[in-house]
Amino acid sequence: MIRFFYNLFYPLGLLFFLPGQITKLVRRGNYRHKFGQRFGFYEAEVRTRLASHRCTWIHAVSVGEVAIALKLSSKLRQLDPEIFCVLTTTTTTGFQVANSEANERMEILYSPLDFWPIMRRAFAAIRPIRIVLVEAEVWPNLAAEARGRRIPLALVNARLSTRSEARFQRFRSLIGPTFRCLDAVCVQEPGDVQRWVALGIPPDRIHHIGSIKYDPADVRLNPNLPLEILRSFGIDRDSPILFGGSTHAGEEEILGEIFQRLRADFPAFTLIVAPRHVERAGEIRGRLERLGLNVCLRSEAGGTRDSPPECLLLDTTGELQHWYAVATIVFVGKSLTARGGQNPVEPILAGKPVLFGPHMENFSALAQALVVNKAAVQVRDPNSLQQQIAWLLRDREAALLLVANAQSVLARHRGATVRTATVVLELASHH
Repeated sequence: MIRFFYNLFYPLGLLFFLPGQITKLVRRGNYRHKFGQRFGFYEAEVRTRLASHRCTWIHAVSVGEVAIALKLSSKLRQLDPEIFCVLTTTTTTGFQVANSEANERMEILYSPLDFWPIMRRAFAAIRPIRIVLVEAEVWPNLAAEARGRRIPLALVNARLSTRSEARFQRFRSLIGPTFRCLDAVCVQEPGDVQRWVALGIPPDRIHHIGSIKYDPADVRLNPNLPLEILRSFGIDRDSPILFGGSTHAGEEEILGEIFQRLRADFPAFTLIVAPRHVERAGEIRGRLERLGLNVCLRSEAGGTRDSPPECLLLDTTGELQHWYAVATIVFVGKSLTARGGQNPVEPILAGKPVLFGPHMENFSALAQALVVNKAAVQVRDPNSLQQQIAWLLRDREAALLLVANAQSVLARHRGATVRTATVVLELASHH
């Protein structure tokens, strides 16, 4: 009955949210690319390829989830070389990143909207033998369609923040039937097990695995890419680099102001900013230039200029993990002027000391573990951020100790990817 009303009101909700979604798609660009796939319509050649394989369907929303999906699919292929994966993603940037890493054993598609006739068309074309949802994307029609077709459904790297848990508990009678469609839930921390049990998942379906995102195994970094870009701009690789990763509105200006003040003590100093949404690059550049900074975009590499830029603004996607290799200190964005926080793992794996603000709700367990183990620095405000950056620039031993402690924290998740892949491959034999 609940699903009946969900489908009844879905078109109305779609119309209500459509203007905002279209605006977001247009702003991010390339929104018309394979637009029909969002409604379950696929090109003839895509349907032909799908028909020739028994597919494992992996669904990931955006760039962060796509990175997890790619890491998992690589491990699945190691365990089963014959496996063929269909990776669906919601955003254009996620699609671009996935497509850049795809191989002949993977098909990249846009996620179908969760409206029952659309979802049925998608299932008819993809014909999955198992479905893997990454982190938090459990949709009613997708889950129900999988259950009706007796297709095993797994939620991997399951993320359940305190806020989400409270919201789910409030609407447990509504979402319970959807969650009960899950055949396996792979959780990141031991404490997560009881939280999922409280939402109605049978304990024998919950697996404490660790985090694929935090798994230090098989991480591939290519420092040659950023080093080549730095050389093209004339930036000295040996000079200190303050790096702002996945920043949100307001954080770029805070970093710019801190950078300006610290240059008196560290004259050979460079600021690199990687905004979470690259479409903001033009706006950010203007704001930083109004602070008096000489700013260049990463896409301007190779051009002629009189002197190296003081600030390099990354306006490309899919490269961020490689850029951490050239940083001296990394500030993790969405943690100072916005709530939620971004992933601190990639800079840690690159061997860099990490700082973040008070708002790390999306990574609360990891952030707490890092702070308790003296493996990262959590600051209260811009002033304390400046003080801690200056401290780490002056005290190299302290910076190295932070990195060593942080890598010890991540070691607890080593092997999470292969453990998750094993659970996923075993699912097919349950049905």
